[in-house]
Amino acid sequence: MKYEGEPAEGNVPCSGLITIYIPIHSKLFISMIPSPGPALFAAVTKATCEAFRRAEITLPSDVIEALRNARESETSEIARGELANILANLEMAERLSVPICQDTGVPVVYLTIPPHVPLTTEIYGAIAEGVRMATEEVPLRPNVVDPLTRENSGDNTGTGMPAIHVRPGDSLTITVLPKGAGAENMSRISMMLPSEREQIPKFLAETMLIAGGKPCPPVILGVGIGGTFDEAASLAKEALLDPIDTMTPYEQELLDAVNMLGIGPMGLGGSTTALAVKVKTAGCHTASLPVAVNVQCWACRRATVEVPT
Repeated sequence: MKYEGEPAEGNVPCSGLITIYIPIHSKLFISMIPSPGPALFAAVTKATCEAFRRAEITLPSDVIEALRNARESETSEIARGELANILANLEMAERLSVPICQDTGVPVVYLTIPPHVPLTTEIYGAIAEGVRMATEEVPLRPNVVDPLTRENSGDNTGTGMPAIHVRPGDSLTITVLPKGAGAENMSRISMMLPSEREQIPKFLAETMLIAGGKPCPPVILGVGIGGTFDEAASLAKEALLDPIDTMTPYEQELLDAVNMLGIGPMGLGGSTTALAVKVKTAGCHTASLPVAVNVQCWACRRATVEVPT
């Protein structure tokens, strides 16, 4: 993605220095690193806005194909009708350039950053500005509130929002995963015992049995296994970024356990309660087995935009 008036390649000129205090070996050191500059700030802002625009209006091709396949294979006439309505909704959203769903979610962002781009508070600020821009332009429903006072920020930003996850990479990319409340509220975590590995399929099925039609099935389940309490939840959400057109045998086993429930599209019965299960794992303590399930509705909205550097 290129922007008018910006260099096609090479580093963006720096504009000043930022002082960052880094504790190393219990001592305080001062590291002077260059600020990314206004051109990169503007590019990150635009890329963030564009990523949310794409995610909110058009679903990834693998998700659309999974919905079509589900419509063809469904045994229930009511379920086929619900899936047909979903596909018609997708076509209309793209044709009219409007969000797929009235709940445009909260902004979850995965930032991939290369070694030559400094990670500074300005990058975070640019992403937040991109969220504000998307809120006005797409538009997005203002969903972000203070958890205690319930005061709405009006622009989908706030303390810890957008939720930004940073990872190293070869290029600067913005990946967004807008997350609605209906599905997110049904997500669960369990700190299992190491001997309870065989209970994982039951835990997923139980999660969906409790959820019923609330998360707007057919769902996609992101599953995080291992790590720590917080890492399992993070892995579960990140698993939702993976394409759903392929699954491992274990993921298929978990999917079969969920689809045996017969909850079906929109909770009205049918053979398609879930479209896919995606699993991510991490090493964990020998005495624990954390398992997290992040529930995603049929509208698995994700999009990536690369920022020229």
